[in-house]
Amino acid sequence: MRTAIIIPARLAATRLPNKPLALLGDKPVVVRTLAQAQKCLHVDVVAVATDSEAIAAAVRAHGGMAVMTAAHHTCGTERVAEAAQALDVDLVVNLQGDEPFIDPRDLDTVIAGLRSRDVEMATLSAPITELADFLNPNVVKVVTRSDDTALYFSRAPIPYERAQTGSLDNARRHVGVYGYRRSALKTLAAAPPHPLEKRESLEQLRALAMGMRILVLPAVAVTRGIDTPEDLTWAQARFALAGEAAFP
Repeated sequence: MRTAIIIPARLAATRLPNKPLALLGDKPVVVRTLAQAQKCLHVDVVAVATDSEAIAAAVRAHGGMAVMTAAHHTCGTERVAEAAQALDVDLVVNLQGDEPFIDPRDLDTVIAGLRSRDVEMATLSAPITELADFLNPNVVKVVTRSDDTALYFSRAPIPYERAQTGSLDNARRHVGVYGYRRSALKTLAAAPPHPLEKRESLEQLRALAMGMRILVLPAVAVTRGIDTPEDLTWAQARFALAGEAAFP
């Protein structure tokens, strides 16, 4: 199966405008993310999907592929779905453009899961080891069936522990990398938001409500994305300390 990793990127981020073009060393954040995706062993196409000529120019200046998309998209999934229409691929991985420290092995895990299992989507999770993370609504939790497909995602602390011992057994955080079969991506992007999706502000609940099976696989690493000015300061300090070794 031919596989693409598509990286949606836009300039109009609310918390950190122009973040795709913010520099980590001598390269923009989106180019660093692209380079991580290019390290995957099982990918045929890596592209940035954007409505910004500035982002496209930066990607191409570093030898990358950019696909221009419409400006009206409300989420990354819609942008990725449009870009996928122009590519001859069967599987698509949606990697956010603000993940320059993503471990390429995790992208390969998502791709391998889609190739080996009869599911519409695949994603990642990792154990929650701190109670503060379990209670934090910004840490999305996921619970799964015995076959490792998702039962539910929530910002609430699930699974609830009735005994109240403080145990974090079965508590897992969602790591937001998504892989799709091309047909599932097209269907999902065309569907209206589901009430649960709007209530929790979690797009993957649209897929569950539509009956799609989402395979949840263990992540090698939980990396920090760049969403805020503080995240960017942290990322630049990490690069200043470690240089190219900062990237797995």
